[in-house]
Amino acid sequence: MPKLGVHVFALAPSWDLETFRREAPRLRENGVGLIEIPLLRPAEIDAAATRAFAEEHGLELVGSLGLPDRLDSIADPDPALAFLEEAMDAVAGFGGTALSGVTYGTIGRTTKVARTPAEWDAMVRFVGRAADAAEARGLRFGIEPCNRYETHLLNTAADGAALCEAVGARNLFVHLDTYHMNVEEASFAEGFADAGGHLGYVHLSEANRGVPGRGMIDWDAAFAGLAAVGYDGPMALESMNHVDPDIAAGLAVWRPVAADPAHVVDEGLPFLRAAAARAGLSL
Repeated sequence: MPKLGVHVFALAPSWDLETFRREAPRLRENGVGLIEIPLLRPAEIDAAATRAFAEEHGLELVGSLGLPDRLDSIADPDPALAFLEEAMDAVAGFGGTALSGVTYGTIGRTTKVARTPAEWDAMVRFVGRAADAAEARGLRFGIEPCNRYETHLLNTAADGAALCEAVGARNLFVHLDTYHMNVEEASFAEGFADAGGHLGYVHLSEANRGVPGRGMIDWDAAFAGLAAVGYDGPMALESMNHVDPDIAAGLAVWRPVAADPAHVVDEGLPFLRAAAARAGLSL
């Protein structure tokens, strides 16, 4: 059965144990079984306390990130890989199962031209090394295609599947996001089908990054597409309700995405569960 999750940014600008201890009953009431923790500064995570929190509340944890602007996985891969390994150590330390996101590049960085064959080859090498490092720590490793305004390296589900095929790592998966798919895919059904068996994680994100159901995403089509490919992996509500300053510029988040931040969780999660149920998916 698919597991429903929530990205930390729906509730706070960074991982904060006190906030999530307070929010745990509210999340449990809404069927949340997974929390996605952004690892923009991995050293700040108290792994032992985070692991204890997850065990106490029966929650699965995953990590996500986009590489910091100071790093370039294509031109200078070694420092970028070192940063990923620091994040992987944090995930392994708090008992997480995966690290995903824009793990292959920097959110908000483009060359203003199409990806080159040389960039593709460099990305294949980098992701292969990163997947091996994740496997050594018992983790799955995800790559999230993003819209053309945030990266030129990986934009579509087909791109993600091709990268997985080129790398060939057994722990590598495609992480799709309805926000990015709404820009880049012909349809949700085609996007999920293009990812095929490589699909391993889904962000449920409204077109305006706010409350699911209060934007332009066709949620019935999205969940029908997931049902059609038999997807039963994790799906996490992602909203830029609160955003860490280190990543706000890359995401181009300049204004509040919800009139009332509480609505993202209190209305968004029940809405998503109801939309999933109409497609025959239980969250």
